[in-house]
Amino acid sequence: MDLSERQLQILQAVINDYVQNAEPVGSRSISKKYGLGVSPATIRNEMADLEEMGYLTHPHTSAGRIPSDKAYRLYVNNLMEKRSLSPQEQESITARLQADRDEFNATIRHAAELLSEITHLASFAMTPAINQDTLNFVKLLPVDERTVIMMIVAESGNINNTTLRVNVPYTAETLELISKTMTVHYKGRTIDEVLKDAIIEDIGTDIEAMNLFRGNVRPSFVRTLEDMLNVNLYMEGLTNIFSIPEYSSIDKARDFIELFTKKEEFARKMLSRGDGVIVTIGEENSDTMKDCSLITATYHVDGKLVGKIGVIGPTRMKYDEVTSIMEYLTNNLSESFRLGDGKDNK
Repeated sequence: MDLSERQLQILQAVINDYVQNAEPVGSRSISKKYGLGVSPATIRNEMADLEEMGYLTHPHTSAGRIPSDKAYRLYVNNLMEKRSLSPQEQESITARLQADRDEFNATIRHAAELLSEITHLASFAMTPAINQDTLNFVKLLPVDERTVIMMIVAESGNINNTTLRVNVPYTAETLELISKTMTVHYKGRTIDEVLKDAIIEDIGTDIEAMNLFRGNVRPSFVRTLEDMLNVNLYMEGLTNIFSIPEYSSIDKARDFIELFTKKEEFARKMLSRGDGVIVTIGEENSDTMKDCSLITATYHVDGKLVGKIGVIGPTRMKYDEVTSIMEYLTNNLSESFRLGDGKDNK
C-alpha cells in the first residue's frame, strides 16, 4: 500500500525523533516539533494506520511508537537525504588518512579507527593478507573428547586459532605427532606455496593420527590458510556500544560483542556482500545480527576492488550521516592509493 504524503512526513518525523532521542515518539511531540499543520489527533490516527501497515511498533510500556525495520528500509531507500560533510570534516579525514598511505595495512586500520571515532559505532575493515607470509609452526591443543584447537602461527606473528569438531577419538600423543609433522613440513613455506603444491596427504603410519588428520585436521587447515590468505580483519570501537541505550543491559552487550569473536565467520559474511555502499537492516541480516544494522562500503587500489570497511550498530542509526561518511572515507582511500607511489600496496 502506498503511503500518503502526510503519512510519509509523519513517518520521517518519527524516525528522526527516535534516532535522535532513543525514546518512543508520541503524536503530541510530533505536532509540537515538526509543524505539520495538523492536530495531534490527526497525527495519532495516521500513526495508528502506519502501525497497522507495519511501519511503526508500539512498546508495551509507552504510549509512543518506534520505527520498525520496514520503516528504516523505506527511509533509506526513499526518504533519506545524505548529509554533506563540511569542508572541515573532509579536510580532517583526508589529512589523517594521507599520513599513513605508504603503509597499506596501517592506513586501513587507521580508517577503521577513524570511522568508529566519527560515528561512535563499532567499525571494521578488511584487507587482503600478505600472501608471502611464511608459516612458523602448527599446534593442535585438546579441549575435550570431540573438540581440538588448531593454532597456526606465521613468521610475521599473525596467529590464527580454529576450533575443530572431531569425529574420531584421539590422544595427546596423536595431536603432538600431527603438530610436529605439519610443523616440519610447512615451516618456512609461504601460504601461497602451501596451498598450491605442499599440502601433505599422509601423516605417517599411525592409524589414529591418519584418521584424525584426513577427516578433520587437513580440510580445516586448508580452509584456515585460505582465510589467512584472503583477508585481514581489523575491528575497532567495540566499547562504543556501552553508551548506546539499546545495549544498556549486560546480556545484550555481550551478545553484540560475541558477533565479532568468530572472526573467520564474520569475515566470510562480509566478503559475500556486494560492491559499493550496502545497508542491511535488522531481519535482513543473519540470525546473529537480526537486531542490528550493518553498513559496508568497498575501497579500491589501482582501480581494483580490494576490501571492505563498515559499521555495525543498532537499527536506530543515523543512516544519512553514516553512509555519507563511509562514501567519503572509501573514496578518499581509493584516491590516496591511486595517487600513491605503489609502495606496500600489493
